[in-house]
Amino acid sequence: MEDLQIWPSHPNPRSRALAMSASPLACGQGGCDIAFPLFAAWGRTRGLIFSIFAFATCGGYSGQTSIKVSCQDTKNETLEAAFGYPFRLNTVVFKELDSKKCNNTWTPTHLVGDFSSSAQFFVTFAVFAFLYCMAVLVLYVGYLHLYRGTGKLPMIDFVITMVVTLLWLISTSAWAKALTDIKISTGSEIMSDILFCHMPPNSCLFGAVSSMGSLNVSVVRMAGALPSPVPLRHWAGLP
Repeated sequence: MEDLQIWPSHPNPRSRALAMSASPLACGQGGCDIAFPLFAAWGRTRGLIFSIFAFATCGGYSGQTSIKVSCQDTKNETLEAAFGYPFRLNTVVFKELDSKKCNNTWTPTHLVGDFSSSAQFFVTFAVFAFLYCMAVLVLYVGYLHLYRGTGKLPMIDFVITMVVTLLWLISTSAWAKALTDIKISTGSEIMSDILFCHMPPNSCLFGAVSSMGSLNVSVVRMAGALPSPVPLRHWAGLP
């Protein structure tokens, strides 16, 4: 009885090893049907976890910035302004200074900038990515037989993944730019826009601003969790 050959014969063992590792599709009969859904499911799981982290850290953020004002009868009076998601800074007002101090020269002062569109787009898309990854994971785990049995479903998944990847990049880039501007609008540069600080003998010192480390991490995490459409090309019938 002839010996069964799983791999084509090659003149030497090295050639056989090269043939086995030449392509990820060279996984034997039925092997790819297991390898590809597992690889794609892992990608969706990463997207699920990081999307939760993204909209939780950005949507739940709150902080404050402060300055210290001085005049003839006041020394280093701290005024604070609290801000948070959706980062409409132009609606945030510094705490009022007592009208009896500094000859009532302090006027209501707002922060500068409205970054709500980028922040809300980022959070909304993170929620959408969470729901999409959850739905696809359910499909992979519970209905994989339907996924294998039709040529349309893998193609639809591939196209949607391409669109999600593009929007993922756009939303993350927009939020990264907005975060940079938020840091400027709540940092020491704010004193240049405060009229009180330019009226002698008044003076101002920048106090402090809350850490935005969680917002920095949200950008990095979302960028690092980009879904990859590569594993889906096998099922979609693309080269």
